Amino acid sequence: MKKRVFVSLMAVAALGLTACGAPADPDAEETAPAGAAPGHLAVSDPDFASGGELTVQVDYDVDETGGLDPQAAGAARSWMVEGLVYETLTTIDDGLEVAPALATSWEQPSDTEYVFQLDTEATFSNGRDMTAADVVGSLQRLVDTPTTWTGQLGQIDSIEATGDDEVTVTLAEPYTPFLAALANTPAAVLPMEEIEAGDIDITAEMLGTGPLVVADHRQDEYWTFEPNEHDPDVDELGFSSMRIEIVGDESTRVAALRDGSTDLAILNSVDSAGALEGESDVAVVTQQNTDFHYLIMNSISGDEALQNEDVRFAINSAIDRDAINELVLAGTSRPTGVTPAALPDACVAGDLPSAQASVEEAKAVIDELGGLELDLAVYDSEAVLSDIAQVVQQNLAEIGVTVSIESYDYATYSSLVYADPADFDLALSWFAGYADPSMVTTWWNPALAGFSSVYNNGSEATNKLIAEGTKTPAGPERAEIFADLCEAVDAESESVPLVMRPSEIGYRTDSLSPTLFVNEGYGNVLRSITEYRAAE
Repeated sequence: MKKRVFVSLMAVAALGLTACGAPADPDAEETAPAGAAPGHLAVSDPDFASGGELTVQVDYDVDETGGLDPQAAGAARSWMVEGLVYETLTTIDDGLEVAPALATSWEQPSDTEYVFQLDTEATFSNGRDMTAADVVGSLQRLVDTPTTWTGQLGQIDSIEATGDDEVTVTLAEPYTPFLAALANTPAAVLPMEEIEAGDIDITAEMLGTGPLVVADHRQDEYWTFEPNEHDPDVDELGFSSMRIEIVGDESTRVAALRDGSTDLAILNSVDSAGALEGESDVAVVTQQNTDFHYLIMNSISGDEALQNEDVRFAINSAIDRDAINELVLAGTSRPTGVTPAALPDACVAGDLPSAQASVEEAKAVIDELGGLELDLAVYDSEAVLSDIAQVVQQNLAEIGVTVSIESYDYATYSSLVYADPADFDLALSWFAGYADPSMVTTWWNPALAGFSSVYNNGSEATNKLIAEGTKTPAGPERAEIFADLCEAVDAESESVPLVMRPSEIGYRTDSLSPTLFVNEGYGNVLRSITEYRAAE
């Protein structure tokens, strides 16, 4: 049985990392700060002075490939920003469970039928009441004009209004993640009457039932929002307006928290938490995302040795996930398999074959090759990837694999990794883990994922397990399927999960009282925005 932590003190110093507190406990309730409600990092104080402008700094803007159309949104910041204006039928609560939103309740007469009762008070920001036709039209539009998110809804047979405030969706086959897939911004309810009449171009402007409306936007610079005066709860909003500033440099976001020029900032490094330690009016908390980092091995057009499963498995088994967690993420993360470790029914990373294999066994495989030289691609907009790469580099050196780390801007990285043929040996990236463990598993079927087909082959056995996982209800039977799936992916070692990808969130305690969940499935730090209170 593994394991060892053999990264040298010199390598730790080279990483330049700062440990911030004790390792986080995998139990969400125990991860919450002392005194916080279960499942929460912070809960807004109703007595906190409010009514001021709320300022937030984030690392990047919405992805405008599809304009501002939420159905085309493919990145976490797009989901978060557009989610301030648009609402979905379901949402995710503080326990990563599906909860009511624009659908106040639902029934499931069979394993393929969902009957939703709609919120009769939901109103678009132009004053028009949301109708069943808006819900039907929005979902049908997503089905008829496929985007990345369309596949997350499963196979839909029909969407119809079955009452003035009722919509029924019938699936072609059972699909367990359906309600969770409805909880993300790409499945938002759109103003279909205005879209069909040509009164609005939602690629250029946003009109939703959410709590805020856009006042101004300059791409890659800022957003300003005002309250939706037609929202039934507008008088309870704890701030007068909101400004989101796009600040790519993390040290600048840290400085803004320190000097009070922002109320809240999204951070990407545990070093930032260390830099803010001792600031009496700044709190930094770690939110456990379901996202995770993974290593890609190009088994199609990379080094010829990577076409050998035994070689790939040797590389996989040599990587010390615990070292990555401790040295790069200051113990705030944990190893994961294909199914995100934070979600129900997930497999146990420590039970996987690679976790049980020895370094000596891995070295013997590489010794037969006479050693191996590989390049490892990362992109520079996420510094943590370079830090992870350094741990991987040293791990693989122990088994005779020499790794050359190549850092690129994201556009160049994409042109190498996702080209046909792909032009790399190894690469680091991360996946959004979503809110149901079977949603992310589909990316291990290259035919379904598309993007991975240029560097991974997959297998029929893995594809079958992926399909079974999406059809099986949550519980012990599904957990067994996921355990088998994780083991199959681990053995194939084409794209191998490493560790969870937490977020650091800093906020000014003298100017803001927010509500923040311990766990988040869609990267939406501002999920509870209606509870935020900003001081004047």
